[in-house]
Amino acid sequence: MNAVPPPSASQIAALAGLLPNGGLLTEAADLARYSRDWSGDHYGRPLAVARPSSVEEVSALMRFCHAERIPVVPQGGLTGLVGAAVATDGGEIVISLERMNRIRSISPIDFAMVVEAGCILEDAKRAAEASDCLLPITFGAQGSCRIGGNVATNAGGFNVLRYGMTRDLVLGLEVVLADGRIWNGLKVLRKDNRGYDLKQIFIGSEGTLGIVTAAALKLFPKPTQIETALVGLRSVEDAMALYARARRDCSDLLTAFELILRVGIEITMREGQGFADPLGQPYPVYVLIEVSSGGLINLSSMLLGFLGSVEDIVEDGVIASSRAQGERLWLYREIMVERQGRGGRYLRTDVSVPISRLADFVSDALVALEKSRPDALAVTYGHVGDGNIHLNVVPPEGMGADEIEHLFEEAEAEIFTVVDRYGGSISAEHGIGRVKQKAFLERIDPVTLDLAAGIKDAFDPRHILSNGRILAPAAALDYR
Repeated sequence: MNAVPPPSASQIAALAGLLPNGGLLTEAADLARYSRDWSGDHYGRPLAVARPSSVEEVSALMRFCHAERIPVVPQGGLTGLVGAAVATDGGEIVISLERMNRIRSISPIDFAMVVEAGCILEDAKRAAEASDCLLPITFGAQGSCRIGGNVATNAGGFNVLRYGMTRDLVLGLEVVLADGRIWNGLKVLRKDNRGYDLKQIFIGSEGTLGIVTAAALKLFPKPTQIETALVGLRSVEDAMALYARARRDCSDLLTAFELILRVGIEITMREGQGFADPLGQPYPVYVLIEVSSGGLINLSSMLLGFLGSVEDIVEDGVIASSRAQGERLWLYREIMVERQGRGGRYLRTDVSVPISRLADFVSDALVALEKSRPDALAVTYGHVGDGNIHLNVVPPEGMGADEIEHLFEEAEAEIFTVVDRYGGSISAEHGIGRVKQKAFLERIDPVTLDLAAGIKDAFDPRHILSNGRILAPAAALDYR
């Protein structure tokens, strides 16, 4: 099987003719910011960057690329962590959706908004708030990630416990297919049982089946009360016991329940200016709890009463007395995530196991890492309510690049082996992309692989969309 040759100069010129006002970038200096992702770990310079400003322009681009067999990769804010949106170096055209950033409509009655794919998540959230609504997708990269990428990767985040993944928040989509046809599934209906739910095919497909150009998203009433607490515990087992009681006693008002092991708090104290130990003494395990509501509920009294009822589990804790204090408690988690790598590379894992087995998984995985790589620092945190743990590995200072690669391979294999033993997933929310492709293909069963490959062939028969992500490596695909 032969890989497709890179586009010719005449083909690049033809692409430029499809985009007015300098919509195609080809100069090296212009391509730089589209060549490396947020993590800094994944690099690939595209042959050119197309920046369409309408769905019609995306359609025209894809019609041409399909006819000419030109490989493309759609790109949003480059905040993904598995290399899905970074071009194969010198071999692909990037289609950046950054110019398609309009909010087409917001309906507080439908509790829905229609947003173009290039809209930055934080901008969409603010627009929803201006209509007294909440768009609940929330994570650290929301100031730079874009809606299309959130949909294409089925993004998770802090609020999955209450509101679900991005998949649960999408009412409809507008998608440009590989051959340039536009599928208009932009509905705001809450009930529509007419045959196959095609939008679900594209959510989480990482740009391999079509290019999302707009999304209709669910909104919720904007909370008028938000209460945040940070508590210290003896063990992950106690954190899980606390979660079980919080899930029942706080019911659907429980918005977030975030696990942080002591090493994470120490990273924030060391790296964050002015961050002291948050409680009276150090504890092995911490949990960030957030509840939110509107209406007539006395949320503060509810949280205080709940924490008073779990004194047999909770060693110590603090409840924020204002939103500013609540946001500062969240910074213990956010700074830890930003600074855990000491400014260098580190292994990011994003795994999930059944919630009931999370404590045992964390214990076994940390023991396995300590035995195999005692020289590395394990940083453990996660979203308890959906069984999602980030068990990251930081290399010792001064380690050479080749040694780091070996450390990452060995540590990831140890972690994934424990994940397999617990019937978990090697990717809870980050996706597969190119980074996790090998581990994914090693674990996928033949029937699932056959079905997935059939879907890819049906939607992208010439394999020009995000070639080599999720399924087969690029060199193994056949451009027909």
